[in-house]
Amino acid sequence: MQDDELVARIAAGDRQALADLYERHRGPLAAFLRLYTSDAGLIEEVVQDTMLAAWKGSHRFASRSSVRSWLFAIARRRAADVLRRKSLPFDGEEALQWSADPRPGPEQRVLTGAAEDDLLDAIFALPGIHREVLMLVFVQELSYRETADIVGVPVGTIKSRLNAARAMLRERVRKEDWA
Repeated sequence: MQDDELVARIAAGDRQALADLYERHRGPLAAFLRLYTSDAGLIEEVVQDTMLAAWKGSHRFASRSSVRSWLFAIARRRAADVLRRKSLPFDGEEALQWSADPRPGPEQRVLTGAAEDDLLDAIFALPGIHREVLMLVFVQELSYRETADIVGVPVGTIKSRLNAARAMLRERVRKEDWA
């Protein structure tokens, strides 16, 4: 069943459709939310809050965006709300810079290759606004338009941030001579 159909069923009060939507999107949402915090409990709280908001707002979903980008936008706003309540700043780059390091722990790093570690280090060394856009476009495979809607900036800004991120990654690769 397509996401749009699930949202229509949710709007009609179908709890199983909400459970199906949750199962389909909880992993990608949790991965995205790790940009803001490494607290697993807080991440789960925001995912649950996102699904509750989807339940309550499903009748207003107008298919102007994909269900996936709609959920990411809700999750981003909910994360901002939770971080503010906990007296942690959330205003774009600042919140991302203050978040805990979401990189794999030592055990996971041992299990991965050095090149992958180097790439992850390079990505996590990027400013938060660039990591966020990379995550949404390349990991979550959202379009520029969807990413712009989620982040709340024009498409041109998304393209600019991606170009800047690529340039920073290229420079780091050049400096460290990985090639």
